[in-house]
Amino acid sequence: METKNKKQKIPAATEEHAVILDYLSLGYVNSDMSKFKGKAIAQAIGTDYFTLLELVPKRGVDLEIQDTVYIGKGKRDKIYKVLGKLDYENLTATSRIELEYSIREIVKNNEEKFVEFFNTSGAISTRLHKLELIPGIGKKYMWEIVEARKEKPFESFEDITKRIPSLNNPAEMIVNRVKQELDTTTAKKGKKKYYLFTPIPKAQKKHRNPRNSRNQRK
Repeated sequence: METKNKKQKIPAATEEHAVILDYLSLGYVNSDMSKFKGKAIAQAIGTDYFTLLELVPKRGVDLEIQDTVYIGKGKRDKIYKVLGKLDYENLTATSRIELEYSIREIVKNNEEKFVEFFNTSGAISTRLHKLELIPGIGKKYMWEIVEARKEKPFESFEDITKRIPSLNNPAEMIVNRVKQELDTTTAKKGKKKYYLFTPIPKAQKKHRNPRNSRNQRK
């Protein structure tokens, strides 16, 4: 498989675990990085912040696609080194196929975290609310969510759908938003220029990060 190899150094502690998207036992074909050409390498996605990563497995270790591996500061049993961040455009064809399923599983396994987003997210500005950044949620549904959570915080994705039937799959809405944020091949304009759940790509650092917005709409 061919891919360009453009990375940014990141601390390993940024992500504690990652899901393997693709494992190339013989490395990249026609790699720009001759140092790693012919050497085993894996592409993965972090389970905390959806960071796309390149990993070097330990010698003698074969990785399987969809394996979850530890990449934190402690003793690692399968991963020798975290090479760095990887842009979406440099994912292999296999990684792109596996990406959506992996995101969906991460969202499902972290339901409480994403339900909390529906419960606590506030405004980015006087004209735009964080909830409106989720595909399928406009002003009307945003206000329905805000009013419903005032009465009682949502307890699960199922609870969100039960109380707001128009949102028949809030988990999939989160998945679609994460996919938008990770895709560096499309222009980041309007609502797409914000980053709710993923790291801001180097080329997009000038764009707002609404996570720390102080203007909270109740």
